[in-house]
Amino acid sequence: MHEQDLADRVSTNVRHLRAARGLTQSQAAATAGLPRATWAHLESGAANPTLQVIHRAAQALQVSIEELIAAPRAAVELFPAGTLPARPRGAATIRQLLPDPLPGMAIERIELPPRASFPGVPHTPGTKEYLACESGSIALAVAGRRFVLKSGDVVAFLGDQRHSYANPGTVPAVGYSAVLLVGNLSGFVARGPTAS
Repeated sequence: MHEQDLADRVSTNVRHLRAARGLTQSQAAATAGLPRATWAHLESGAANPTLQVIHRAAQALQVSIEELIAAPRAAVELFPAGTLPARPRGAATIRQLLPDPLPGMAIERIELPPRASFPGVPHTPGTKEYLACESGSIALAVAGRRFVLKSGDVVAFLGDQRHSYANPGTVPAVGYSAVLLVGNLSGFVARGPTAS
């Protein structure tokens, strides 16, 4: 990538993100702990910012450094049903919920036919996992307990242990799994509905 291309990307992204947050250049610079002139140069694309300046700008705008240097994307992009990656797990279908990765997270949609089940894959020690039931019912077996989730229920658990999912009902079930990988945890205490 040419240096000017990178500078243009950064300037476009910084201008857009600042405007989307309703900040003036002075406010954004103050939040980042940078001189206003430095911020103005960052937005003009004329500067060759240091990593420290990019890091401070990213923090002030509450985005990752990767988002600041990425090629600007279209303002709106439609992903029709069935276009996101999916994989079978037994009779279940697990579909990526979002088109773009979230750093340190995995979010998937789980479709379970009636009476279907599949084992979960234990994650790195300390990983936190959430399971939300959208429709039908989903049974989660984890830590020697069994939780049956109905529509709207959520269970949180440490995902580094053996666990499995099942649909004990007679209608299809849909749920969402969110996995927060190690390094993104802060004060997690497992809580959930009473075991059934």
